[in-house]
Amino acid sequence: MVVGNAIPSELGSSSYRELDRANQNENRAMTGELCDYAQDYINQMFPTEASLSGVEPLMQKVHNEIRIVDAEILAAVRQQSNSGSKAKEDLAAATSAVKELMYKVREIKSKAEQSEAMVQEICRDIKKLDFAKKHITTTITALHRLTMLVSAIEQLQVMASKRQYKEASAQLEAVSQLCSHFDGYRDNPKITELRDKFKNIKQILKSHVFSDFSSLGTGKETEETNLLQHLSDACLVVDALEPSVREELVKNFCDKELISYQQIFEGAELAKLDKTERRYAWVKRRLRTNEEIWKIFPASWHVDYLLCIQFCKLTRTQLEDILENLKEKPDVGTLLMALQRTIEFEEELADKFGGSGSSRTITDGFEETDKPENNNQTVLDIRKKYEKRLAAHQGNQDDDKDLAVPGAGFNFRGIISSCFEPHLTVYVEFEEKTLMDNLEKLVQEETWDMDDGSQTSILSSSMQVFLIIRRSLKRCSALTKNQTLLNLFKVFQRVLKAYATKLFMKLPKGGTGIVAAATGMDGHIKTSDKDERMICYIVNTAEYCHKTAEELADNVSKIIDTQLADAVDMSEVQDEFSAVITKALVTLVNGLETKFDTEMLTMTRVSWGTLESVGDQSEYVTNIKMILNGSIPVLGSLLSPVYFQFFLDKLASSLGPRFYLNIFKCKQISETGAQQMLLDTQAVKTILLDIPSLGKQTSGAASYSKFVSREMSKAEALLKVILSPIDSVADTYSVLLPEGTPSEFQRILELKGLKKADQQTILEDFNKRGSGISQAPIATSAVPVIPAVAPTPAPVVSQLSGAVIASREDVLTRAAALGRGAATTGFKRFIALTEAAKDRTDGPFRKLFNA
Repeated sequence: MVVGNAIPSELGSSSYRELDRANQNENRAMTGELCDYAQDYINQMFPTEASLSGVEPLMQKVHNEIRIVDAEILAAVRQQSNSGSKAKEDLAAATSAVKELMYKVREIKSKAEQSEAMVQEICRDIKKLDFAKKHITTTITALHRLTMLVSAIEQLQVMASKRQYKEASAQLEAVSQLCSHFDGYRDNPKITELRDKFKNIKQILKSHVFSDFSSLGTGKETEETNLLQHLSDACLVVDALEPSVREELVKNFCDKELISYQQIFEGAELAKLDKTERRYAWVKRRLRTNEEIWKIFPASWHVDYLLCIQFCKLTRTQLEDILENLKEKPDVGTLLMALQRTIEFEEELADKFGGSGSSRTITDGFEETDKPENNNQTVLDIRKKYEKRLAAHQGNQDDDKDLAVPGAGFNFRGIISSCFEPHLTVYVEFEEKTLMDNLEKLVQEETWDMDDGSQTSILSSSMQVFLIIRRSLKRCSALTKNQTLLNLFKVFQRVLKAYATKLFMKLPKGGTGIVAAATGMDGHIKTSDKDERMICYIVNTAEYCHKTAEELADNVSKIIDTQLADAVDMSEVQDEFSAVITKALVTLVNGLETKFDTEMLTMTRVSWGTLESVGDQSEYVTNIKMILNGSIPVLGSLLSPVYFQFFLDKLASSLGPRFYLNIFKCKQISETGAQQMLLDTQAVKTILLDIPSLGKQTSGAASYSKFVSREMSKAEALLKVILSPIDSVADTYSVLLPEGTPSEFQRILELKGLKKADQQTILEDFNKRGSGISQAPIATSAVPVIPAVAPTPAPVVSQLSGAVIASREDVLTRAAALGRGAATTGFKRFIALTEAAKDRTDGPFRKLFNA
């Protein structure tokens, strides 16, 4: 409990009073909390009056605990007092021990320095003796080696003069090792003299070896039996000399071997393209003839490998000169034969020196030319080759001379044949002419029909075209995979575009020219059942070509050099075939439309104004159904679902609006005629909706059915307007055909048989309504304009006049009940009336059927 706080003298009496008051409040609060705790404790211990009898024992227990606590506090205070004095004594003892330890450390360091000085004094003379012994030993060793070097050089000089190559090769190694010990004595005159003498001896050996090798190939090897062995020993000397000596010797030997080749094939007789194969026969024969002689060369020299490289480079230079100096374009057969033989020769060299080692002779590789190349085996051989070289490099460095191939990694493929590349234009032109001729022949022989047993619905010419293209690709890829292959691919593009043009031209054509356009006959195409089947075959063939062209491009991009792969693209060709597909499907639709021309004309020639009764559907409707029944099943069986759906969309967008516009082409239509035509409209609508089922392709027909229903509903609405009474025709037209035009409304009045004067009155009233129809003032004498394209259905205009909105229900009721009083037409007329209100779910007329 806080009793009080020290109050600074600067505080005034008022501040003191406030602080005292705060302390008193705090004390009261703490006292209150303690009282509350004590009260709770007492109530817990003595909950009843009867329990107060235990107060005395409890008080005795509390006093005992207080005495125990006081004793513990007193013991702790005494212990703390004793610990403080003992800690001071321990600190003093530790300080004294540290001082004593530091004194002993200084004493030990001093004695160690004295001991080191004593040891140095004792060993001073011994160190001098060690240095003297080391110098004497080095001097003795150097003199001994110098003696050996002088003796070895003298012996080597004698061996060189006597051309004892086998002994000299070992002596060269020994002298070289001895000379390496005197690298630090280069300024010594005696050492310099010995080095110069050794250098002169090596030069003498080199000249002797080159002189002896000059006799190789002159016929002396047959006369002197020991010459080959002598030259074999000379190769040991060359290996012991610098690597440049070996390179120079091998180069001179290869140049000497190729002198005769150069002289033979630079002459006028053999310096021709058709003699190319004889070049490779010459080097094969040369290698085979000198096989025994060339065994004198160590295998690590790879003389045959280096000779073939020089031969290829020389041959390439000569062939380039021959091709560039041709006065005319080379014959394609000769050019391809020379290129083929060159590629075969390169493959033989690559197979021999591509990593299979030197165990086989060069002739073995040439004799295996008839075997097909195994790409997997070639890759495995190359992998083994580089694994072997890597292991040799990481292992014994002394074996590198035997394993390393001079010019390792040299690519024989293309070393000669690449010079033909700029001159293969004639080959590409020849391939293009051949492909185009075959295309013309295939198109001429095409029957444009399918056999009954055919499993595909594509033209056989398309498969034959891609077959000859694949053969051409295989021929070219065997010769080159560079720019020539890309040029040939462009030829493939032109061939396929030409085939697409052939397919396009085979489609039936309509009227063309100014006359056809003026008479509206340019879109009329007459097609027979055979034509329709042929068009379906063309669609399927174009689809097949579209897909196969992409696969062809993928194959070429995998074969051709990676630098040219991005230029391989068939998108333009695919666009050509896509255009053929679109044109063919449109032609199908136009052909069906043309078949409907007679029925549409028949419809306009019916005397709708004098028709006395409503009967069954008209004859032209039956004929429309027969036309569709004859064509749609065939189209559905031949076209894929995607293209059949496209055909349906085009057909729906054509027939529905056309039927609507054809009503305007009729003459006067009476009430009975309108009811009969309404019945025909329902029948045509049903026929059109059954087309997907008729073609046995109902997937995706929902959008088609929706469009047909919408377009045919417009024709039904038009007929309902014609059936409406004169006094409500304007209101009915505004409600049922809000997207109509004033010219159509005028034509409707003419169809109803109104006179010009009566039309004028109704038209003036119609113009004053402001019915929301976008219109221009109507001249009564104007000829009605029939729109060429059916208007797009639009929602009912919301800003109609108040009178029209108020009478909308009545208008629909009257339109639904039109002709209801003419009972003479019988049950068919009643059916027509009910069909007129089928789409409404409310209204007075609908209530009659619900009652």
